[in-house]
Amino acid sequence: MNSVKPYDQLVKENDSLRWQLEEATEIIHAIRSGQIDALVVKGKNGHELYTLKTADQTYRVFIEKMNEGAVTLNEDGIILYCNSMFASIVNLPLSKVIGMSFKKFIAVNCLDVYKEIFQKGWKQDGKFEISITSHESLIPCQLSVTTLQLDEGVSLSIIITDLTYQKEIQRLLKLNNERLEKTNFALEMSNHDLQQFASVASHDLQEPLRKILIFSGLLKSRHLNELPEESLQYLEKIIASSGRMKTMIIDILSYSGLSVNNNQFERTNINQIIQEVQDDLELLIQEKKAKFEIDKLPEIEVNPGQIRQVFQNLIGNALKFCKPNETPVIKIKSIRKDTDFAEKNCCISVSDNGIGFDEKYGEKIFSLFQRLNTKDKYEGSGIGLAITKKILDKHNGSITVNSKEGFGSEFIITLPCGRSIKKKVID
Repeated sequence: MNSVKPYDQLVKENDSLRWQLEEATEIIHAIRSGQIDALVVKGKNGHELYTLKTADQTYRVFIEKMNEGAVTLNEDGIILYCNSMFASIVNLPLSKVIGMSFKKFIAVNCLDVYKEIFQKGWKQDGKFEISITSHESLIPCQLSVTTLQLDEGVSLSIIITDLTYQKEIQRLLKLNNERLEKTNFALEMSNHDLQQFASVASHDLQEPLRKILIFSGLLKSRHLNELPEESLQYLEKIIASSGRMKTMIIDILSYSGLSVNNNQFERTNINQIIQEVQDDLELLIQEKKAKFEIDKLPEIEVNPGQIRQVFQNLIGNALKFCKPNETPVIKIKSIRKDTDFAEKNCCISVSDNGIGFDEKYGEKIFSLFQRLNTKDKYEGSGIGLAITKKILDKHNGSITVNSKEGFGSEFIITLPCGRSIKKKVID
């Protein structure tokens, strides 16, 4: 007959068992979470040390969450473990992949490469590109190979990155580059055709136009008193239209000529350039009785001929669009700015007291063939400021305008102070 234990003893034993259970639960949790690397256990032969290999579990938890495929292989190339992503890549159930030879997933034309990868992988880490089969399709992949010490022993870890998207991007880039090359070639041919057209315009078009102007002039001078008034008006319109056409042809040639690379830059005295422009426009300046206020301007590295064209266009416009009963005053000065930008660039202001224009047209005036005034009242082709802007663009410069209708205009030119220093840095 078994004796019944007292209630107090049962309570003590129950508390002791509960404490042991809680302690065991905490230890198991610590083992699972990797907080314990070893246990000391009292056995028959005294205390014994047991080490815990937690890296295997940690590794597997990590790679299961990766976007890349991952496998571990033994020395025979058998898959000991793989994550779900790799199973998805080869389009097989996870349970079926484990235990298979990794070589079965390698494309036939890549088997020799894989053999070399597998042999080298046990000695050193490496990254290789190879194709993996997925049913009947080939998937370009990058293999990142390294060795790991896991529960099963030393294993070969392979991270598989699907390069399909990257290869597609590379293919599209190559295709776009080929298209770009074809487009560039077509543009070069188009530019060549434009240059041919410019040549035709400079010779074949100007020659008949020159004859129209000559014979119209002769007709007017020799038969002025014989022609009816209406016929004389028609003749005046022919001469005026022919003159405008000649100006337009010359301006178009100037604009198209800027497309040709001309990198003859040299240190240039801007004051001397402006003096040359004043000499060229001497008769018009005298006719308009224009006054100039010109500061000392910097010497900068530019293409002298092109920059002369810039100031000729701006000064010519200031003379052209002056007020009828007011002396034109043209001011040209250098603008100083205390900024890093100002140290590398110079700004030159060209202002006048002419008719001005509404600032909402500030960008429009630099477009080809754009005019703000009628051609009957003000001569010109509407190309001058477009040429100016294109020249400054070729100099890595810029031009802006401030204007108010009835109060004149101010054009601000910005140009790099030098090009040789910049070129040396690039080289």
